[in-house]
Amino acid sequence: MTCNIRKKFFAELLGTFFLVFFGTGSAVVTLLITNAAGATGIGPLGGLGDWIAIALAFGLTVMICIYVFGKISGAHLNPAVTIGLLVTKNIALVDSIYYIVAQVIGACLGSLCLFLCLGAPAVTIGGLGATAPGLGVSYMQAMFAEFLGTFFLMMVVMGVAVDKKAEPGFAGISIGMTVAAVIVVLGAFTGASINPARTFGPYLMDMILGGQNLWGFFPIYLVGPILGAICAAFAYAYLAKGSGVCELPQPFNDE
Repeated sequence: MTCNIRKKFFAELLGTFFLVFFGTGSAVVTLLITNAAGATGIGPLGGLGDWIAIALAFGLTVMICIYVFGKISGAHLNPAVTIGLLVTKNIALVDSIYYIVAQVIGACLGSLCLFLCLGAPAVTIGGLGATAPGLGVSYMQAMFAEFLGTFFLMMVVMGVAVDKKAEPGFAGISIGMTVAAVIVVLGAFTGASINPARTFGPYLMDMILGGQNLWGFFPIYLVGPILGAICAAFAYAYLAKGSGVCELPQPFNDE
């Protein structure tokens, strides 16, 4: 591993760590507050306001991480985004593998730190913010929703962060608010993961720490987002053909 890829690896790990810690942490805290009031789930007390608060926690964290880590690694923070960029040749295969490993490790560490900060209730009541289809939502409906949410996210990433003609300085707020918008709409249906690493971390830590076993739902949050990102990346490349698409920022030379 070169010094350059080490820095990118660490940036992706840290960014995904913060995304999971603060993003899923907002869901866990909401569930703990709801449980203390004698209710269950997200929404019974605050309705859509609960989802808006969680969406803002995710969106603001994504926005900040893009501004902090974007100039180092591009701040993918999401294996689906990395794969979308890989299939459109905006990232090398070897780099993409390092990115995805870093994202998964960061997500697991984020969930572990939530447990260390909040204790056993973060697992037994909050489920570490693990995603699952809502009541009455079928497996295929949930997968399609994750596909659509990630399709929208990836289109925005391509348009504001990858395209050479994108206005500089707007990637963070545009992508962060896209994540927030998707969570507000899809949160009650699927948990609005749109990120395989964000789901993998809580699933693994729940299993290790004695929480629910939700692995049967994992294909929803793996297949849906990856297909959504790939389709969006190709769709944008087709729409922008002739305008030029560039690689994400890679400012550090190997040392």
